[in-house]
Amino acid sequence: MSIVKQIQQAAIQSLNTIFNQSFTEKDFQINQTKPEFEGDYTIVLFSLVKTLKLSPDDIGTKLGEHLTKKKPTLFTQFNIIKGFLNLTVADSYWIDILTHNYKDVCFGKKEMNSKKVMVEYSSPNTNKPLHLGHLRNIFLGWSTAEILKANGNEVIKTCIVNDRGIHICKSMIAYLEDTKNLAENEKPTPKSTGIKGDHLVGQYYVKFNDVLKKEVADIKSYWDIFSKNEEGRKDLAAIYSTWFKSLTEKEFRKLEADDKLQNQTPIMKQAQQMLLDWEAGKPEVMQLWKEMNSWVYEGFDITYKKVGADFDKAYYESNTYLLGKKIVEEGLHKNVFVQDEDSSVWIDLTTDGLDRKIVQRRDGTSVYITQDIGLAQQKYEEYGIDQSIYVIGDEQNYHMKVLKLIAEKLQLPNAQNIYHLSYGMVELPSGKMKSREGTVVDADDIVAEMENVAKAKTEELGKVKDFTNEELTSLYTTIGLGALKFFLLRVEPKKKMIFNPEESIDFHGFTGPFVQYTHARIKSILRKEAVGSGQLAVSNLLPLEKKLLVTLEQFGNVIDKAANEHNPSEVAIYVFEIAKIFNSFYAEHSITNAETEEKKQLRLQLASMTATVIKSGMQLLGIDVPERM
Repeated sequence: MSIVKQIQQAAIQSLNTIFNQSFTEKDFQINQTKPEFEGDYTIVLFSLVKTLKLSPDDIGTKLGEHLTKKKPTLFTQFNIIKGFLNLTVADSYWIDILTHNYKDVCFGKKEMNSKKVMVEYSSPNTNKPLHLGHLRNIFLGWSTAEILKANGNEVIKTCIVNDRGIHICKSMIAYLEDTKNLAENEKPTPKSTGIKGDHLVGQYYVKFNDVLKKEVADIKSYWDIFSKNEEGRKDLAAIYSTWFKSLTEKEFRKLEADDKLQNQTPIMKQAQQMLLDWEAGKPEVMQLWKEMNSWVYEGFDITYKKVGADFDKAYYESNTYLLGKKIVEEGLHKNVFVQDEDSSVWIDLTTDGLDRKIVQRRDGTSVYITQDIGLAQQKYEEYGIDQSIYVIGDEQNYHMKVLKLIAEKLQLPNAQNIYHLSYGMVELPSGKMKSREGTVVDADDIVAEMENVAKAKTEELGKVKDFTNEELTSLYTTIGLGALKFFLLRVEPKKKMIFNPEESIDFHGFTGPFVQYTHARIKSILRKEAVGSGQLAVSNLLPLEKKLLVTLEQFGNVIDKAANEHNPSEVAIYVFEIAKIFNSFYAEHSITNAETEEKKQLRLQLASMTATVIKSGMQLLGIDVPERM
């Protein structure tokens, strides 16, 4: 049981005894005592004033005296500062924590409970490689899942693969155009080009949009030339579409401003027809779709393995896009949905502060929200989950509000426990990234760059001369990936962030490599000195010894908070703080040349527990820590 829980229970028992009333942990707050005051933990007394009709100082005096008298082995003294009861916890308690847990690799983690949580993350499109934005999503999802596991939950990691739709058809159209004059054995493949499959398909997505931009520019140019008279408009219609015959200047400029002219370009028309052919199951379209998707999946798998991501189940939009049709029928029957005259189906959410939302088109096809509703129900039916967490960028905040609200109105099981783990976009120092323009930083490229920066920074320090080439390669990957993950996870998810590779690998800053280096430093000490076992013959702690041990004890509470808030940055900040405190402690107090053998063993156990907690905490972030650096 954590010290906070013990203080809560002791305070409740004392309050019940002193005042002959019943209290719970919700009746008061416990915080760590501020550095400028004496004590370890503080009970905030103001919330008790109204109930007890006493001043905060009177309540604190009675409670402090009772606690130190009834729990002398836990509390050694107390003081009251303006309504705050500061308690000093006995050094013997902290030393006991150390001797019982310094070797425990599961320290801070909870036993498995019966709660099932599903975490959905990554959710890539199969028309381009994973990019830097995906990495923040992947690291957040994976780390959240691991933190929830450490907090005792059964966790199912899932991914929805967006493998159908107009964006997929764009890459396919560009590929067909590029290879139309080539024999079958001459057509480019990942194997024949040596290009990773997702990168190859992504190149065709960029090519499609290059042609699209040119054709939109052509339409604008032709409009200026041909639209001045009726004959000119006929010429324009002959080139593109009869749609231009009755179009006015004002209507054209509105379409231009809304970026809808692209829908009238020849290449977009081809993509739209291909989507219809795909939905109709046209054999040659299906064959190309399967082949190009297989290239992308192979590419994704390489990236996932490289960054340490895994999934228990993958859902594919090509299998789920028809889900929800039955739910629409049920919703109409329950009067949750209404059908318009054109047969389209809607839900009116205006009374809930949202808007009117379509859930089925007039031709009977479903929209994204309908698919998501159907998949939400399927997930529950398959796994009986207690909570469903969606790791999705903040541009989908509105969509997720609508999804949860519709699920609740339909009374789908567990609808209230749909949780959107919203996160801000990642930008580079140079600004935003755009997939269509090919300015996105591919995940593979950023990982490779991080390894190169790790190599350069490590070689600057000049401490790896006794490493083999194989060990160095592994070390650069460990440091590079560790820096990338830590930098992306150390920021609270909802905040937007700017990623700077150079800043992320600073061995003296708020970075993964700083924490990794601290772990390696401790392991170097422990290789030279044996840690004894058994009870320590030490009765007092120096300030930095105690500060380190008090902070180590909080690991379980940090995991609990990070799990409840779905916020891995809590763990990142914590392990960085542990590393900082240890380095201050080590600079102040020698381990090898400690004042006594007893102090030496205390500090060795402290070092061992610090290394264990750092490794465990970093693992929750998906980061490896080297034994030496």
